[in-house]
Amino acid sequence: MPEVQDIAKVLPKEFIEQLSLDQRKVLSSISNCRTAVLGTHIISCNSCEYEEFSYNSCRNRHCPKCQTFKKEEWIRKQEQYLMDIPYFHVVFTLPDGLNNLILQNQKVIYNLFFKCVSETISELTADEKYLGAKSGVTAVLHTWGQNLSFHPHIHCIIPGGGLKDNNFWVNSRKKFFLPVKVLSRKFRGKFMHYLKEANLDFYNSTEYLKDDENFAQFLSHLYQKEWVVYCKKPFGNAQQVINYLGRYTHRIAISNNRIKAIEDGVVTFTWRDYKDSNKVKEMKLSTEEFMRRFLMHILPPRLHKIRHYGLLAPKGKLVRILTCKKLTGTKILPFEPVNKEDILREILGTNFDVCPNCITGKLSGASPPSKTG
Repeated sequence: MPEVQDIAKVLPKEFIEQLSLDQRKVLSSISNCRTAVLGTHIISCNSCEYEEFSYNSCRNRHCPKCQTFKKEEWIRKQEQYLMDIPYFHVVFTLPDGLNNLILQNQKVIYNLFFKCVSETISELTADEKYLGAKSGVTAVLHTWGQNLSFHPHIHCIIPGGGLKDNNFWVNSRKKFFLPVKVLSRKFRGKFMHYLKEANLDFYNSTEYLKDDENFAQFLSHLYQKEWVVYCKKPFGNAQQVINYLGRYTHRIAISNNRIKAIEDGVVTFTWRDYKDSNKVKEMKLSTEEFMRRFLMHILPPRLHKIRHYGLLAPKGKLVRILTCKKLTGTKILPFEPVNKEDILREILGTNFDVCPNCITGKLSGASPPSKTG
């Protein structure tokens, strides 16, 4: 089956030269993943003389081949913190009028985006009118739509309740977390406030915003719009939360299994049209346009796309979760490090480390799998 790697390898030199340094680095990693360029390692049997050579993976977070193992490892860590309560899924979306400004100021605006989302949820859940307790958030940044268009949004998984005075658990309403309009308008107000204070770059399509009057008009136009925030129905149990997280946390702009053909400089891939009853359709783009869209979703180096807040913030998390589990009647199990061999068995099958030569020996030296999807 065709892959993103195949498209990356046929791009013209003129196209690559126009990319940013970060984009070229990602493109190079994807092009060389699981090839001789990145070197090899030896997989050997502990019982016979069998050896095989395996190409190294790039392990870049934007590579379609290198996310399966990391995703499963992350999920197993997070499931130890789940409680036997409903969880809500809330999505915050930025208006498309901000797209050019975001693309020119990704690190600044993505950090601002996370800040506004976390503060909005924290302040509203602390309000006695809604919950009156400290809740938690796992937030995941996505920047794409199904057709690879630029569509920045943050998915939030939020426990249906919160901790009050460190001694009491307060349940939220079973089918209702927070009013969507209240969430939307508070989020919009916060974002506009912080955007005014941000140190932004303006060039090319946004250069006119260097003028204070133009920038004020730009903000006013954005403020007059209703910003999209929606809350889905709560998950039924903790396992549903885990299944959902597995779909969203380590996803990239497009997986290899959606690419159907690369022929005569044209890429054919599938996409789901949510505006047309979720129908699965095919789209054709030139290799350059396909890769231009793909590269819009390369995140700045060291920018964390998954963040935790409130009850789920890293500092003191274990103590808080143990308290919450007791108060919610959740079964308490010891926190254990993730067993990487168990993950490999789940992904590759129970006999992944059995020597194909002698059948009785075990293979050693295998690296995490390069699984497309």
